[in-house]
Amino acid sequence: MIQDLTVSEFLEALSSKKPTPGGGGAAALGGAQGVALGEMVINLTLGKKKYADVEEEMQLLLIKLEDIKKEFLRLADEDAVVFAPLAAAYGLPAGTEEEKKHKAEVLETHLLAASLVPIAVMERAIDTLEIMEFLAEKGSRLAVSDVGVGVQFLRSALLGAKMNVSINTKFMKIREQAVDLDRRAKQLAEHGSRLSDAIYTNVEAALTTE
Repeated sequence: MIQDLTVSEFLEALSSKKPTPGGGGAAALGGAQGVALGEMVINLTLGKKKYADVEEEMQLLLIKLEDIKKEFLRLADEDAVVFAPLAAAYGLPAGTEEEKKHKAEVLETHLLAASLVPIAVMERAIDTLEIMEFLAEKGSRLAVSDVGVGVQFLRSALLGAKMNVSINTKFMKIREQAVDLDRRAKQLAEHGSRLSDAIYTNVEAALTTE
């Protein structure tokens, strides 16, 4: 499991020619780092008299972020799990019409599975960005830059995952299914990018005016 690796071990595996971990796992792990920075901001906010009015909400958001972080780590591992049978499917024989049909069906199944994982990564990135928007406004002013850094990790997770959706839908034979997935990914990417830009602007303003 990726979460059981040291940072050095993960980077060594990522830089090798092994098929996994790859961009999908890296995107999910980047999302987890963005979440962790959000948790840090909350922990630096909790217990401070200046932020007593948001104490209860911060506590609830901390629990939510911890759940999202675990989900990102699960998705990082799931990305490798769904890729293995997809890679194997490309090597299936296709000499006869029956073999071609079987290969196409197997590929379609695994292309779908490999697309749903990055869609989930994108959805979790959006969930976290919505929390980061709140933290940028209500979290400790001493850690507002960390909100900004976390947002950039989440933006990378969001847009990186979109690329992983696209590389799989590109080869789908059921085009209606591919179009639906691409449409969902595009909507998530556009919403998340707008949200990231807005938070970045707020953080920049906080850093230059306080």
